[in-house]
Amino acid sequence: MSLKLRITDDMKAAMRAKETARLGTIRLLLAAIKQKEVDERIELNDAAVSSIVEKLIKQRKDSISQFQAAGRDDLVAAEQAELAVLQAYLPEQLSAAEVEAEVVAAIAESGASSAKDMGKVMGLLKPRLAGRADMGQVSALIKTRLAS
Repeated sequence: MSLKLRITDDMKAAMRAKETARLGTIRLLLAAIKQKEVDERIELNDAAVSSIVEKLIKQRKDSISQFQAAGRDDLVAAEQAELAVLQAYLPEQLSAAEVEAEVVAAIAESGASSAKDMGKVMGLLKPRLAGRADMGQVSALIKTRLAS
């Protein structure tokens, strides 16, 4: 079953169960998917849908940090609930050791030796780790590896 179809089925299930908060988040996700399809006149595959989910998760995390700084605990709770729903659509996350092994392999594969070569390494890792690791953390790990 494709990811997009699974999301649609989950929306129907949330409607039947009258889970309004979950339903709202799923509708938001489907709207973002539909917007991308209309804008680019294409049918999105699972990888593209995963990238949209990642983008929405990043937005939620940014909002949570902003709301915490402003002391808005009510909005923090709402964003965290949306975050939990969205994270269910990402593939299983890699462990820190698995990510580190991928980074070491990519550095060796690309022949990177300094921070100038970081783009080459990221270019190799992005398709491999998309949706399975936080790319911000991957980037930081690459920087520390290439700095030493």
